[in-house]
Amino acid sequence: MAKVKVGLVQMSCTADKPQNLHKAISKVREAAKKGAQIVCLQELFTSLYFCDVEDYDNFKLAEAIPGPSTDELSKLAAELNVVIVASLFEKRAQGIYHNTTAVLDADGAYLGKYRKMHIPDDPGFYEKFYFTPGDLGYKTFKTKYATIGVLICWDQWYPEAARITSLMGAEILFYPTAIGWAASQDNATNTEQYNAWQTIQRSHSVANGVHVVSVNRVGQEGELKFWGGSFVSNPFGTVLYQASHTDEEVIVQEIDTAKTDYYRTHWPFMRDRRIDSYQPITKRLIDEQ
Repeated sequence: MAKVKVGLVQMSCTADKPQNLHKAISKVREAAKKGAQIVCLQELFTSLYFCDVEDYDNFKLAEAIPGPSTDELSKLAAELNVVIVASLFEKRAQGIYHNTTAVLDADGAYLGKYRKMHIPDDPGFYEKFYFTPGDLGYKTFKTKYATIGVLICWDQWYPEAARITSLMGAEILFYPTAIGWAASQDNATNTEQYNAWQTIQRSHSVANGVHVVSVNRVGQEGELKFWGGSFVSNPFGTVLYQASHTDEEVIVQEIDTAKTDYYRTHWPFMRDRRIDSYQPITKRLIDEQ
């Protein structure tokens, strides 16, 4: 299918995990009612963004994947005939945890998972305390409606991740996200940070000729004010829809994946890649000559 309706669920969360899951289910239903065929939920949508502190009790929030949440979402996907992209806190084994997104096809089938590759460690984003870096590599998922790639939040700053996932055949890049402003920041800093965040992802659209769908949360949690601003960009970086910075929203945006061929033909970045010259990218730094 070339034309696909994608749903974005931008919402706030509470400390009540079952309540968050049921809220997300309700909003997936709302998206499906609006015609969505693929619905993406924000990063770690079943809980508050607990990585703002280093607290061992937060490991209790993790679950197996497949597991309880994916079981419920699988039934929902089959009932509504929608694909669901669901970001969850995965307990892989005792002492091994991942930031993971599961993909459920429109018949409810579990297609697999992607484990976040790039793990940040900054004030208010202490993810290295909780998450083992992903070891499944970059992934694409052939769903009923499109072949999609999934990357997670901090991954969105890395052009290498978007490039590899696109080269693997992704027609749409989905980025479940949890990112916000420090409550003490001024508006100029906030604006600059949001613009950088959106610009880098729009650049992935341009460089790879694919649609990008980025889904963030809203609401204030501790010292973080999540900036929402979920958006969809076309394969040349044009923003087709941008959500509010403050409000919960369920957005459905139709996209045309056939546009990838158009833009890649007229702006042949993929054709002109000099893959023979790119070996230095695998080094941390390139020594001076």
